[in-house]
Amino acid sequence: MALALVPEAIAFALIAGLSPLTGLYAAIVMGLVTSILGGRPGMISGATGAVAVVIVALAISHGVEYVFATVVLAGVIQVLAGVLKLGKLMRLVPQPVIFGFVNGLAIIIFMAQLDQFKDPTGSWLTGTPLFVLLGLVLLTMLIIWGLPKITKAIPASLVAILTVFGLVMAFGINTHTVGDIASIQGGFPPFHLPNVPFTFETLSIIFPYAAIMAAVGLIESLLTLNIVDEITETRGSSNKEAVAQGVANMLSGVFSGMGGCAMIGQSLINISSGARARLSGIVAALALLMFVMFGSGVIEQLPMAALTGVMIMVAIGTFEWASLRTFNRMPKSDVFVIVVVTLVTVVLGNLALAVFVGVIISALVFAWDNAKRIRARKHIDENGVKHYEIYGPLFFGSTAVFNEKFDVLNDPQEVVIDFKESRVVDMSAIEALNKLTERYMKVGKKIQLKHLSKDCQRLLKNADKIIEVNVLEDPTYKLPLDRVK
Repeated sequence: MALALVPEAIAFALIAGLSPLTGLYAAIVMGLVTSILGGRPGMISGATGAVAVVIVALAISHGVEYVFATVVLAGVIQVLAGVLKLGKLMRLVPQPVIFGFVNGLAIIIFMAQLDQFKDPTGSWLTGTPLFVLLGLVLLTMLIIWGLPKITKAIPASLVAILTVFGLVMAFGINTHTVGDIASIQGGFPPFHLPNVPFTFETLSIIFPYAAIMAAVGLIESLLTLNIVDEITETRGSSNKEAVAQGVANMLSGVFSGMGGCAMIGQSLINISSGARARLSGIVAALALLMFVMFGSGVIEQLPMAALTGVMIMVAIGTFEWASLRTFNRMPKSDVFVIVVVTLVTVVLGNLALAVFVGVIISALVFAWDNAKRIRARKHIDENGVKHYEIYGPLFFGSTAVFNEKFDVLNDPQEVVIDFKESRVVDMSAIEALNKLTERYMKVGKKIQLKHLSKDCQRLLKNADKIIEVNVLEDPTYKLPLDRVK
């Protein structure tokens, strides 16, 4: 696991315009702190591409010290989100959005590996170098795919990396190594407070980046937590994870790290290797620290082909293939959400925006579907009172259809609207009732409400200056005779 963290941490640091050690220090601090304090044992955190994309502009325009300050502030925001128990908002993310997010992330992980098939000029490799690289990558993938079918006692990714490393060293195969990307030699993560002016101007510069980074980090971390929950059939704590991510980012910022969040690829590698406890993440972080301090010379000799093969298998394992198999059985709206979220994730690289767009589309589809479901069954009792039995929720999307159900001019003098199978949901619903009442009052007719649940009654009472109607006593709900004033 620690070996798999090395190329990713280096690559993301370079994307952000920072030194490789900045990404490695972030991976060490984030991995250690979240493994100890996090709400999902077995999950791996570190420097991520999502965070790198957010802070790259800040790093270029203001420098690394402002990045450190931003990381600390983002951590504070995440801690507050956990303390305020905002992690439960993840329940509002529909499954199609998660499918689209995961699929897009898998495509991004795969596409990131394609750079290994290019030379320093950006041209695609050809001839022997290409065949050597392809052979080593395919061998890595074959071992990762086949070894678990024989035994799961040893992590397949570790065996694959060591096997390819052994072949390269034994036969002197000429191929790119980790050291060809950048040196990872360093010491213990140095502590220092961000060297920025503590002024309102500084806050105005870093706060937008910190807010976006906090949001992206929490979204990716909590979605990863949900995915791991499904795989392990256990339940993690989203609020506890949010606090842990925040603390980790705060410490990362003061220990020369670029910050980060949960890493879905590495987490899946860890879980697929059988990790279920906190020790796996702790060992990975400490091993990475040892690599940086004492083993950089060896790690820099690892073939990038082996690590590329590992990450391609991660991308394959991350992709929700089941979402493709069920396309023809899903509602068209869900398919649309999956495709849109996937495209936004891949094309724009903005994970927070992708999830936000997916949630908005899903919410609008839900509102539209429920708006069409409101119905009214009508009958006149022996006393000449007309009853409207309403089915479906009365909310902003269904008020127009609701108003069309009533025949004010031709109805008898008394009308009862029965909400036993319905709910008054929002202020738009109250306003619809108000206008309906006014229509009946103008023609001298009486309207009453029946079977209102207590939450609906409270909503009407809170709007006593807007609507005035009778609420009938109902023995089933034990509602008192009341007149909303």
